[in-house]
Amino acid sequence: MTDQTTAGHLLALLTILIWGTTFISTKVLLVTFQPVEILFFRFLLGLLALFLVYPRRLKGTNCKQELTLAAAGLCGICLYYLLENIALTYTMASNVGVIISVAPFFTALLTRWFLREEERLHGRFFLGFGVAMAGICLISFNGARLSLNPKGDLLALLAALVWAVYSILTKKISGWGYHTILTTRRIFCYGILFMLPALALFPFQLGLERLAEPKALANLLFLGLGASALCFVTWNHAVKILGALKTSVYIYMVPVVTVVTSVLILHETITPLSALGTGCTLLGLILSESKGGKKEVSHGVTK
Repeated sequence: MTDQTTAGHLLALLTILIWGTTFISTKVLLVTFQPVEILFFRFLLGLLALFLVYPRRLKGTNCKQELTLAAAGLCGICLYYLLENIALTYTMASNVGVIISVAPFFTALLTRWFLREEERLHGRFFLGFGVAMAGICLISFNGARLSLNPKGDLLALLAALVWAVYSILTKKISGWGYHTILTTRRIFCYGILFMLPALALFPFQLGLERLAEPKALANLLFLGLGASALCFVTWNHAVKILGALKTSVYIYMVPVVTVVTSVLILHETITPLSALGTGCTLLGLILSESKGGKKEVSHGVTK
C-alpha cells in the first residue's frame, strides 16, 4: 500500500468518524430548527468556510464540466439529504439507516457501467457486502420487529442511489485536475441553488435569533464547518485517490460510529446484538476493502 493510498483510507475514515456523530448535533438542533433549515444553514456555512480557506476562483471549466458539477450538487447536496429527511418522516430511522447503507452496492454497479472499468467485481466484495449488511441490520433493529413502510423505504433507497450517483460524478470530477476545495465549493454552490425551491415547499424561516443559544450555535458550526466543509473535501479527495467504490465502502462504518458515540457521549448501553453487529460490520468492511475485492483502475475518465 503506497503512502497516497494510506492517506486516502485515512481521509475516508476521518470523514466517516465525523459523519457518524452528526446525529447528535442534528438531534439537538431539531428542537428549534426544521430539517430543511438545518440543511440550508449547514451548507451555507460550509460554502462560506471554503471561500475563506481557499479564496481562489475555479477557472477554465467548460459547459460539460459545469453540468457535471451541477449534477453533483443536485445529487450529493440537495436530493440526498432531502430524500433522507423526508424518508425519516414516513418510516423508522432504523429502516433508513440500513437502506442507506446499500449505497456502496449501487456505487459498484454504477462504477462498472459508467467509469469504463474492465475489472470484474470479485466474490470478496459481495461477501463483505453481505456480512456488513447483516451487521448493520443487527445494529439498527437491535431485536426490534421489522416494520416496512413502502413510501419511506423507497425514498431511502432512492437516497442511496442518489449518493452512488454523486460518488461516480465526484470520481469523474477528480480526473479534471482542479483543486478539490475549488470543485467542492462549486458543488456546494449548485447544491444550495437547487435547494432554494425546497425552502418554499417546507417550513423555513431565517430566525437567526435562535443562534443566540450557545448549544444551537456550536452544533450548527460543527455541522457546517466540520461535517460539511471539511468532510466533503476529505471525502471527495479520498474518492480521487481510492476511487468511488473503495471510498463508498466506508459508509458501512457509519452505524458503528453511531453506536460508539452513543455509548461515549449519550451514555447509552451497548447491547449484545449491537456488539455483534459492530463486529460483523467491521469484518464486512475489511473483506470489501481487501485485495481482490475490487481493483479500481480508471481507463481514461472523460474530462
